[in-house]
Amino acid sequence: MLETVRYEGRRRLRGAAILTAGVGAYSGFIVWYFTVLEGVNYEDVFEDLPPAMLEAFGIENLSTIEGFLGAQVFNFVWLLGLGLYFAYVAGGTVAGDIETERMDLLLSFPVTRARLLVEKFAALLVPMIAVNALGGPIIYLFVVAVGESMPVENLFLAHLLSVPFLLVCAGIGLVFSVAVDRAAIAERGAVGAVFVLYLVESVVGGADAYDWIQYLSPTQYYEPTPILIDGSFEPIDSAILLVAFVGLLILAQALFQRRDI
Repeated sequence: MLETVRYEGRRRLRGAAILTAGVGAYSGFIVWYFTVLEGVNYEDVFEDLPPAMLEAFGIENLSTIEGFLGAQVFNFVWLLGLGLYFAYVAGGTVAGDIETERMDLLLSFPVTRARLLVEKFAALLVPMIAVNALGGPIIYLFVVAVGESMPVENLFLAHLLSVPFLLVCAGIGLVFSVAVDRAAIAERGAVGAVFVLYLVESVVGGADAYDWIQYLSPTQYYEPTPILIDGSFEPIDSAILLVAFVGLLILAQALFQRRDI
């Protein structure tokens, strides 16, 4: 049982380690940079920026380590960087096997298409869990090392609530992966879709005439900066992301069942 998820999960261990190390190194640099900028009047620096740009980068209070991490790490790495990463990786999960004809071999075993798809997607949880489970303690240790402090529970929530968001991004990639034959097209399509949705929420959604369109983007339902600063979040937002992920998974299953491999 679960042979596919175990095999695919082991294959992603190295990538998970590299991803976590890279995120940790960048976070360490940002924490150090915060100490270098100590005493800078952030209000003067950003007062002329348009509200849409401030919202896009999660800039609320850069004078505290929580607000600085929210803008420089979580809104940049988790919302954009990791969102694009998991969309890209998920885009190649099925399309890559179809392109190399490996999928023919996999489907020759006594396993249903539905189970195979779920297990291949479940392997993505390895880097997703690793970067959150290890990234949080790494960030906290860097913060303590420079003599700052922040609520541990807020940092924990910021990581925990990022999982539904990342699942949706990966779900978008999975839909592209079962819809096309070439991995490169699926990966680029998934990355493009997630990036466009990011822009929709952060830029277009700021216009009153198009205010409704921001609710189509998963970034609308995960705002890490308020979570880090005061622990404020809406449980309904995470529920919406989980429902969206289930919908994407069902759509991917339906497309995969109808595919002529």
